[in-house]
Amino acid sequence: MIAFLSGTLIEKHANSVIIDVNGVGYEVNIPLSTFYELGDVGGEVSLRIYTYVREDAIQLFGFMTIRERDLYLRLISVQGVGAKSGIAMLSGMSADEMIAAIRSENIAKLTAIPGVGRKTAERLVVELRDKVGELASSLKADVSSSAGAAADGEGTFDDALSALVNLGYKKDAAEKALQQAIKDGTEMNVQKLLRAALQRLAR
Repeated sequence: MIAFLSGTLIEKHANSVIIDVNGVGYEVNIPLSTFYELGDVGGEVSLRIYTYVREDAIQLFGFMTIRERDLYLRLISVQGVGAKSGIAMLSGMSADEMIAAIRSENIAKLTAIPGVGRKTAERLVVELRDKVGELASSLKADVSSSAGAAADGEGTFDDALSALVNLGYKKDAAEKALQQAIKDGTEMNVQKLLRAALQRLAR
């Protein structure tokens, strides 16, 4: 069971990375909260790993911190939340926002995440309300978005749009949110565009 990977970042996308560990490239699925903190390709990276084993595949899910991984493990313990949907949930809002929504029983905010229906949101509240409190004070309320070089404008927009569509947002809605973020003066950087667009989509 792989629980930790440390090596060279050789490829990164909003939803996944490839890490070279002593000549072996590991593909790891990541939430946006981890993507925001990644450095440049060619730099060193260390991730906490959850290994998901199925009959037909082995998938790795990576997180920048132990607490982020712990929150993910709590999410996927709830019926109706799978390995990929747990990643989508952590990409749809920050860890602290997720914890606050669960503890305050904010069903409307939870169902704003693509793929999370009312029944799933209610199960999250019932099963995790008393289990996420210890994570609240120590999780970062925000993450750095300065890492990573911005690509050209069109490529950056397309990358951000692709990430939002992969998370389950409708293309038209994602495009409008990104365009509004740019109109409001958001820097043409994938991380910053994604964060700004997600804030608009969550309203």
